[in-house]
Amino acid sequence: MTKETFRMNCIAGSLMILSGMLSPAWGQGRSGACTDRILFGDFAFIVEGLVFPAPGVQVSVRGLAMTNFDGEGGLTQVDHIVIGGQTPAVDWTPGTGTYRVNSDCTGTMRINVPSTGDFVNLRIVVAGQGRTIHAVVTAPFSGPPRTVTSTGTRRDY
Repeated sequence: MTKETFRMNCIAGSLMILSGMLSPAWGQGRSGACTDRILFGDFAFIVEGLVFPAPGVQVSVRGLAMTNFDGEGGLTQVDHIVIGGQTPAVDWTPGTGTYRVNSDCTGTMRINVPSTGDFVNLRIVVAGQGRTIHAVVTAPFSGPPRTVTSTGTRRDY
């Protein structure tokens, strides 16, 4: 390799590194606007809250979920939700659904559980250039009233 070729390779490599640092996050436009593409891959969620099965009765909810976002508005997941200290009948319950991310990084999710016919709607906020999702369950949903929140973090490979 000649000195000139070596020098050109060094300059080209530096420009590629610099352009990578200056480019917007994948799924975020130059204006900082979010799109559905900002959510791609697996996210590990922690779920916490309360269910109110009858007036004056509250039951704790704790759980975990692994949700895969396809970058195009579709999702699949498995969850393990403990309600009132009772282990779920199925170890990992599968679900499917949809999501939509608005340009301001707020959005919605709907998760359907085919095995039971249950569903849940959520409002979400995407943070950290798509590395974190904050969610809250919102009506309509199947089952009793609840106040449940979750936080998901992108699983890095």
